[in-house]
Amino acid sequence: MWNLKRMANQLEVRTYELVSVFPLRLTRGLRIFKTSSYLVSYKMDLISELPEALLLRILSLLPAQDVASTMLLSKRWRFLFTSVPRLEYDDNYHSIEYGRFSRFVDRFLFLHEAPAIVIETLHFKLGKNCGAEDIRVCIRAADKCCVRELIFEIDGGLASSESPPIVLPSSLYAGCRMLVTLKLSKVILEDVSSSISFPSLKTLSLLSVEYPGDEFVSRLLSSCHVLEVLHVEQCPSDNVTVFTVRVPSLKSLVLHALDDDDDDDDDDDGFVIDTPSLEWLDIVDHREGFCIIENGMPKIMTARLDVIYSHSGETMRSITSVKRLDLCLLTSENEYPSGSVFSCLVHLKICTCDTEWMSLLMCMLRHSPNLKSLRLEECHLVETSDPRPCWSEPNSVPECLLSSLEAFEWVHYEGTEEEKKLVAFILRSARCLKKVTICSSSTKICCCCCWFLAKKKRFVVGFFCFFFAFLPLFFLKHSFTPSFVFPIKGTFYKMCWVEKL
Repeated sequence: MWNLKRMANQLEVRTYELVSVFPLRLTRGLRIFKTSSYLVSYKMDLISELPEALLLRILSLLPAQDVASTMLLSKRWRFLFTSVPRLEYDDNYHSIEYGRFSRFVDRFLFLHEAPAIVIETLHFKLGKNCGAEDIRVCIRAADKCCVRELIFEIDGGLASSESPPIVLPSSLYAGCRMLVTLKLSKVILEDVSSSISFPSLKTLSLLSVEYPGDEFVSRLLSSCHVLEVLHVEQCPSDNVTVFTVRVPSLKSLVLHALDDDDDDDDDDDGFVIDTPSLEWLDIVDHREGFCIIENGMPKIMTARLDVIYSHSGETMRSITSVKRLDLCLLTSENEYPSGSVFSCLVHLKICTCDTEWMSLLMCMLRHSPNLKSLRLEECHLVETSDPRPCWSEPNSVPECLLSSLEAFEWVHYEGTEEEKKLVAFILRSARCLKKVTICSSSTKICCCCCWFLAKKKRFVVGFFCFFFAFLPLFFLKHSFTPSFVFPIKGTFYKMCWVEKL
């Protein structure tokens, strides 16, 4: 397999040698480029002998300024750069002066006006040297080339003291009708009275974007009639209180809200979601707000909820058809949606950072009859002063432990008495268990886990230790991992690993 990034780096170095060190000189009809210690002449190399399609992929990994410079390498490269499907412009590249960036973009894209040439992606990285005219040139270039994917990435925040914020003009909303993918980062969207139209847009990414208000967000999303993927990262200064997503065609939705420690009124902040075709949902919101899901999500397959809502159970009630679920909730047993059954759930991951996570775990086990994989992991930092969960063994064993659970994994296992009781309950009750992974940062804990599993005589136990000081010299020299096999009635269970991080 070709290492395209490595080839691109080599090509960038050679291009820099040719055009950035010393000016071009003509000597008896032969073009020669003089460097500080040697001469580089036109000479076909291994990269130049590659197929054109592969060369275009390599050029797509370079900044547009270097792509244009490759025309000086040889006759083979003279017009090759005009067919590159992906172009990335960076106005901070080699300290481009103000005004030169927009002229370079305009002149370079003039060479792409041939009807047979279609630029799939235009990626603009704009910084403090960028002005309003540069933005208009970029949007005009995207419209002229019928670009399918347009990316605006701003260097710095919305409230940068070094330069004024970058406002995208109204021409973006109506002038790029061929766009299939639009990605905006750290920009300000301008309010417009005219209609917004993105008839072909399927993927929209809005990262730290400032909007005119709540109503504008609804207008923007309602204009994307075929939108399938939406990724939103809200910043505290985005001027939006309730982010409303009503898109019937949407299949993938990511909503991340950055917490503002100075905002005491974040109870009013939240999401309203109406996406009946949604298959993938990812919500991360550490504000004390809300999330309202209208009309349910009958097609949902994968969901992640990392929230601190006081009524998160209502959100969970709308996603009972998921097959893969990742939960980190500030939720007690009483917050679990009563009467809800996750009959399709196969893979479950629960974060162990909250005090009541064991109660949530038992609720999920009781109402997930077909669960096959369970993963416990501490995904967030837990203060040592925080109260830790209490284990209360249930009166009856959940159905999934008796009939379906095959894999159990615990990352950042601490070995407390409560955790030991939980592990003992799962290993004692899970009749179909085939693989167990317990990861800890304590050698003592790992040894105890090995002894516990070995005593049960139900598993093949492998023990990995990456602190070589604890391993015998023999194992260091021969890279050998000790393992213990315990048969049950003449048969062997599948592999069970107890790992040491």
